[in-house]
Amino acid sequence: MKKTAALFVLFLPLLCVAQPQTYYTAALGKNGQALIDALYNIIKNHQSLGYSALWTAYQQTDKKPNGKVWDMYSDNPGSTPAYEFSFITDQCGNYNKEGDCFNREHSFPQSYFNKNEPMRSDLFIVFPTDGYVNGKRSNYPYGIVNNPTYISSNGSKLGNNQASGAPSSLAFEPIDSFKGDLARTYFYTATRYLNEDNGWSD
Repeated sequence: MKKTAALFVLFLPLLCVAQPQTYYTAALGKNGQALIDALYNIIKNHQSLGYSALWTAYQQTDKKPNGKVWDMYSDNPGSTPAYEFSFITDQCGNYNKEGDCFNREHSFPQSYFNKNEPMRSDLFIVFPTDGYVNGKRSNYPYGIVNNPTYISSNGSKLGNNQASGAPSSLAFEPIDSFKGDLARTYFYTATRYLNEDNGWSD
């Protein structure tokens, strides 16, 4: 189960029990910008658990069926990954190569928003990923890479961005299985931080 689905399943009982039936009323029947505005107003005051609490949260939101960490930069759905991480014992730490440990990857780089909260600790933005591969991704945008200078064990790539209309600069391309998860993360970010992102880096 990928993270977005796992979060939905995890919080579905809470939505059914804890949320009043009118929780999404303001968004009903709307589309386009009106829908985005309504959703922003519903979710804008979320409670941050704090950056250190992400380690504990991952044990619920990013746990594979075998109990290991679901890492989009090393996992390869449909085949056996080169390695897997265990919660707690494999937290980074120092790393020298792929497979050493996992850390907290800001899919939307935290340098974009100067490491400010609540973005820095937003569970919908920050994923557990291989520390070494995360370091290779750095703050580069996601893009299309045809001639990689680096390829991770699961096929994630770093190289010049070949996406249509993108500037000719370095980009990171995750494998196809996880592009939808990351796209939903960016849609979430654009909605949750609507207008709050005016001062963020381009």
